[in-house]
Amino acid sequence: MEFPVIHTNFWDGIIAVPLIVIITQIFKLFPIPRQYFPSIASTIGFMMSIFISHRGDLWAGIFMGGFYSAAAVGTYASLKTSWIAFKERQKKKRLNEVASEDM
Repeated sequence: MEFPVIHTNFWDGIIAVPLIVIITQIFKLFPIPRQYFPSIASTIGFMMSIFISHRGDLWAGIFMGGFYSAAAVGTYASLKTSWIAFKERQKKKRLNEVASEDM
């Protein structure tokens, strides 16, 4: 068995992953339970990789689709965690400012 030659390019890191995150966020406009969104992101990642970026090579498409979807889910989770931490920090800062004004 010969392993496929996989070329990572501009499309992979800069366009595909953010596009998967955006499309997954659009799906949140519909009444879909939250636990299905990682699966939706994975499906979109595999479809983009197999049918768009690695059209001629199924194994490369499957392999890179896993990376696309994992990167999209990880990016979303990281951004969400960072946003929640930022909001909590701002909330604590405001509470400290209000407490110092009361003294």
